[in-house]
Amino acid sequence: MTSADIVIVGTGHGGAQAAIALRQNGFTGSILMIGRDVSPPYERPPLSKEYLAGDKPFERLLIRPEQFWQDKDIDLRLGTVVTRIDPVVKEVTLSKGEPVHYGTLIWAAGGDARRLSCPGGHLGGIHAIRYKPDVDAMVAELNDGARRVVVVGGGYIGLEAAAVLTKFDCKVTLIEALDRVLARVAGEDLSRFFEAEHRRHGVDIRLSSMVEAILGDEDHVQAVKLDSGEEIACDMVVAGIGIVPAVGPLIAAGAAGADGVDVDEYCRTSLPDVYAIGDCAAHANPYADGAVIRLESVQNAHDMANVAAKSICGEGEAYDALPWFWSNQYDIRLQTAGLSLGHDATVLRGDPAERSFSVVYLKDNRVIAVDAVNRTKDYVQGQKLVKARVEVDPEELLDAETPLKSFL
Repeated sequence: MTSADIVIVGTGHGGAQAAIALRQNGFTGSILMIGRDVSPPYERPPLSKEYLAGDKPFERLLIRPEQFWQDKDIDLRLGTVVTRIDPVVKEVTLSKGEPVHYGTLIWAAGGDARRLSCPGGHLGGIHAIRYKPDVDAMVAELNDGARRVVVVGGGYIGLEAAAVLTKFDCKVTLIEALDRVLARVAGEDLSRFFEAEHRRHGVDIRLSSMVEAILGDEDHVQAVKLDSGEEIACDMVVAGIGIVPAVGPLIAAGAAGADGVDVDEYCRTSLPDVYAIGDCAAHANPYADGAVIRLESVQNAHDMANVAAKSICGEGEAYDALPWFWSNQYDIRLQTAGLSLGHDATVLRGDPAERSFSVVYLKDNRVIAVDAVNRTKDYVQGQKLVKARVEVDPEELLDAETPLKSFL
């Protein structure tokens, strides 16, 4: 296919949902999905959890059966990268130099795993968790006997990977540059709880520590050197230090953007007939008081895809979705509603020692987010408080037996 009415760049959650939503909204034109991944669209969150652990086969990660795309007349071009966009003639250039003309372009390319930039960052045995081949390579090394692992980064990917790796009887050391894990996305109560849980499972957590270099022979990592001078022997390194938005061709074509690419409330970029959705799309989020942010979540990719599809189909509907997230670590289920950015107070409901509690985040006494640990009722009811932008006396939230819905 050398042209398509709609070209979607990216075959992750956002790209897949955009194609599905277009058909659901009655779009009958041609759709071409282009993705660097060699596999058909699949779920990414299980990669650092069930897939790495071997609890869920790849077939169960597929967003739709392979036949679905053919049945819906959606063409897949896999293992292919878009290197250039010409917004004047409305054309993308593929990695082998092939031009493809589009009527409308949806950019859902997500981001690339941020790599370690220190000396030795090129060595074998250093892994990210972004695509299926990343995890397959990790599992292959584990099967070959790798058991000493250093995880760099105390965000959700790093913590989830650390939890799974303990099931392989690995000796896991987790390195975090800040003074607590999850420092960028959660309050101290949640951070300290997860630190304690990981230590209880044998993970050696090093806070306020930086990786100075990766040491090894010509081919493979052998140790991680910290800024303190300490060297931690290892067979494998997992880098969970975020992503770099994959927007190079968009920015080179003149699209506005700094951290990602800027989009309006309908997910339109500054380029004509070009939309952007998901991890790479910077937007003014109503649950962040209008601050321009990127959200790296399945929820955001899915909801932005729906907004873009409806806009293309002439049913404009501004993006106003409540952000939500989840993480599974050991037997702990964390569910988050809202964004805690800019909170000025937190209320702890319940006792972390009982491994079932929630943290309510407030700004000017308004509920802006809820973290619920093994406490689904608080998560479900907390969503309603965040959506309603409820103001409440923090003291009244302290009683964990009082349902959050009573504050509506």
